[in-house]
This record gives sequence, C-alpha cells and structure tokens, in this order.
Amino acid sequence: MAFDAGMLSAVCAELNQKIIGARVEKVYQPTRDELVLVLRPEKGGESLRLLCCVGGVSPRVNLTSLEIANPPSPPSFTQLLRKHLSGAKILSVRQLGFERAAEISLEAHDDMNFKAVKYLFLEIMGKYSNIIFCNSERKVIGAIKTVDFTTSSKRQIIPGITYEEPPKQDRQNPLETEKEDFMLKYEKNTDTDEKFIMSVFAGFSPAVAREIAKDADGNVQRLWQNFSRVVNAVRNGDYTPTLILDENGKPVEYSFINLTHYGNNIKTIHPESFGKLIDDYYFTRERLERIKQRSGDVMKMLDNAKVRLSKKLINLKSDLASCADKDRYKRYGDLITYNMNLIEKGSKVAEIVDYFDESLPTVKVPLDYKLSPSQNAQKYYKKYNKMKHGETEIARQMEIAEKELEYLETVSEAFFLCENETDIAEIRRELYESGYASRMKNYTPSKQSRPRVLEFVTTNGYRVVCGKNNIQNETVTHKIASKNDYWFHTKNYHGSHAVMICNGEEPPAEDFTDAAMIAAYYSSARDGKNVDVDYTKVRNLKKPTNSKPGFVVYHTNYTATVTPKREIIEKLRKK
Repeated sequence: MAFDAGMLSAVCAELNQKIIGARVEKVYQPTRDELVLVLRPEKGGESLRLLCCVGGVSPRVNLTSLEIANPPSPPSFTQLLRKHLSGAKILSVRQLGFERAAEISLEAHDDMNFKAVKYLFLEIMGKYSNIIFCNSERKVIGAIKTVDFTTSSKRQIIPGITYEEPPKQDRQNPLETEKEDFMLKYEKNTDTDEKFIMSVFAGFSPAVAREIAKDADGNVQRLWQNFSRVVNAVRNGDYTPTLILDENGKPVEYSFINLTHYGNNIKTIHPESFGKLIDDYYFTRERLERIKQRSGDVMKMLDNAKVRLSKKLINLKSDLASCADKDRYKRYGDLITYNMNLIEKGSKVAEIVDYFDESLPTVKVPLDYKLSPSQNAQKYYKKYNKMKHGETEIARQMEIAEKELEYLETVSEAFFLCENETDIAEIRRELYESGYASRMKNYTPSKQSRPRVLEFVTTNGYRVVCGKNNIQNETVTHKIASKNDYWFHTKNYHGSHAVMICNGEEPPAEDFTDAAMIAAYYSSARDGKNVDVDYTKVRNLKKPTNSKPGFVVYHTNYTATVTPKREIIEKLRKK
C-alpha cells in the first residue's frame, strides 16, 4: 500500500506545522469509516479539514480540501467526539515509532469542566485500521471500530481498557539500522533486492522498496546508499510529495520521496503539500467508489434501460429497412390497375409492360389466384399504405428512443460528477419525476431543496456557476443566468452547463478560457485534450416544449478549444 510509515511520518510533520494550536470546530462522519475534524487555526484564516479514513481499501490521514458531505444523522462515535472535543485545542501530533500509527493529543475539558488532555489514536493499518479516542490516562472512551474478544484474542479495543500500541512487526525499524547490521542481513539474503527490503525492514511500501532497489543489481554498497538516502530523508524531515500519473493522466502511485524507477512513459508531479498529494491520488477513485456504493441500484436501472432502448432501436431500424419496398408495391398496384383487362382471374403471375420505366421492360407481378385483378391491386395499395404510415411511425418511435437514450446518457454522466449525497439525491428525484418511478423500488421523494451548484471565480473576478446534473443545469441556465450572460457547454460531449455572469460587461479573453475549461472539466471529456466548447449568450438558448431537464438548443455560437486541468479548476473554484 502507498500509505506506509514513511508517508505517515511526512503527514505528521505537515500536521505539526499547520494544526498545532488549532481548535476543533466540528466533527462529522461522512461514512462509517471516515472521520472529519474541522479545525480553526490558532492565528485565524480559513478552517482546515483533517480527514481520517480507516476503510480497508484506502486508509489514510491528511488535510483535505475536498468537499465531503456531512450526513444528516450523526453516528454514535461522532456524538461522543462532539461531546468531548468541541472547542478542544490540538497540542501535538506524533508518530508511534516508525509504525503506521499516530497520536493526536488535545487539550479539552473533563466532566467537571477542568482542563484535561485527551488523545486520538489513528491506526492506518489496512483492514485493521482504526480511530481510538482515549482520556488523559489513555483509557479507551470509544472507537470507530470496537474490537472485543469475539473479534480478536490478541488485542481488544473496547471502552474502559487501557490503550496499547499496535504490536510491533517482526521486521526491523529502518531508522535504527546501522550499516554493519544491514550488511550482515544482506549476506543471508536469497531474494531480490526489492524483496529483501520489504521482508527485513518495516514501514516501506513496495514503491519505496523498488526505488531503493533501483540500479543496485545485487551490489550491496549501492543498495545501502539508496537505503540510507531514504532513511536520512525521514530522519531529517526532507520529504518530497510525489505523484505518478500514467499516459492518460490517471494517478497510479504516490510517495514521500521522489520515484524515478517508473521510466519515461509516466508523468511525475510534486504537489505543494502532502494533503493535496493524497487528495489528488484518491479523488477520482474514492469519488467513483462512493458513487457506486450509494447509487448502484439506480445505475443498474439506467444500464438496463439503455440496453432495452438500444435493442429497441435495432428492431426499429430493421422494421424501417423493410419499409423500403413500399414504392415497389405501389407500382405493382398501378400496373395491375392499368392492365386490368389483360389479366385473367385465377392467374398466379401477371407479365406486364412497365410503362413507368422508359426502357419499357416486362415485369412479373405476383398475384393471389384466389383474388380478382382488382382485389390484387387493392391488396398491393393496402400494403403500400401500411408501410408508408408505418415508416412515419417507426421514424417517430426511433426519434423518441434516441432522445430517451441520449437523456439517460446525460444522467449516467451526471453520476460521475457527483460529489456528495445531495447530488445523488437530485438525480434520483429527477429520474422519479421523469417517469422512472415504477422502476425505482422503495423510493420516496424527500422535500426538494434548492440545488447547490458549483461556483468559480475567473482570473479577472467574474463569477461562473456550473451544474453537475440536469436539475442543476436547469437552475444554472434558466434561473441564475441573465440573458446577456455567456453560456458554455462541450461540443459533442455530455456535460454540465456553465454560465459566466457578466453583469453587462464583456469579459477579457482569458476569462472565456477559464469558463470553457470549467465546462470541459465537468463533462465526459474531462480527461481529453483540445476539447471544443461551444459558448453563446443565454438569450440565444431555447428549451423545446416538453423536453427533458437540462436540454436546450441553440443556433448561434462561438467555439473555444481548451484542455481541462484539475489543478487550474481547483484554484478557480470558490471554497
């Protein structure tokens, strides 16, 4: 895992610089495995959010700038911390040895309102991760995950028991390792250099072990030099926030040291802080995982609906192709009518000169021998009319199905732009009101509140509002925007409506670029390059009658080409 003891050491160093003396303003749990402390810095300024995640998939602790929703009803552990830590002052943050565990000491008040030191222990240890709250005597008051005798016979975490640090691993502390000891251990090694580092020394992730083993090739002196460089970085607090991106810009690894062993097919960036580094790494995967967990039923319903509509379109296209013969049947009817006297009743085929063709060919017209020539003609006319009307109806049904499929694609895309529970609830309500109520089992619409749209400030101070789903797009375009504001949307991609509020002014070109980049980022083209974004004044937009939420048409526009970049969007976004 990337969040190793070295990473925790770097995070603790950063926390000691930024949160010492800060007071706890708010405590909440976005999920059962996440805790957020909102801190008011001692010297004033913007509040800080300390995120502690102890889920088995991505445990970590960091200062976060991400917007994380506060659930409506707080869990019991949250209520416990609010009771004891509201207004508490952070005294220190320290790592427990070189383990993935840290202690935060806070000056709070006891039941008699006297000042008392209390502790939060953060254990970032995979599926055994935990957040444990203790009193001044380090006796457990509560934990986000209680561990009793039925769960573990070795170490229990239950109220009243004295807190004990996690049992040390069988591996050696690299910060206490001298050269002679390192050499002796390497003499007994039969594994690769990377496996040697991982099996003998505690606290290093596979990525750090690979970096230490890079270019050593069995040379113990070179391996020791690489090992010493990493260990000295930890001892001296000389950390380097490092994020590795693949060729598509997706984060694949992060570390507290510079990683050079990935080669030239990747991109290495160094965020300004470890809080931002961890946010950047987990932002996409955490958001998508959270959305998947909380909206899996609706996404499954959407997938089924899209499959059904796709099959319907295939069948309609097949039916439409069969209508292509309608003119041939009309011609047969005309030929029979014009040659009525030449056709004998009871004939199965009539050979007739086709006067509609300049070359006057003789065609064979199939007949029903049970019918008279007149009845055969009427039969062909009836078939022609049925196909003609059917062709019109099929085309209409295809248009309806295509629009419905297009709409469902926009809803699916909106899920990937969700940031909190409110966004997901808005999409559920939209689907409910759009006629999907019968497919949404056990759903009861809650009281509707005003959609919370995204807000940004461009380089020269112009406000940009942006929706993340069709309901928010409706609000942005038809309720917030004025007719002389500029509206932005990606060309040929599903995405958000973004509006730059101009207040009767004509913004500089760089502000148009900012707004276009926002529209491109909050679309299905967010990972693309050179994305075309249409923009026009709001007065040029028209919403067709009975159209789905978020649908508009326009015929006059300009087009900007931008490459969306998350770091720029974050700087523009209004906190």
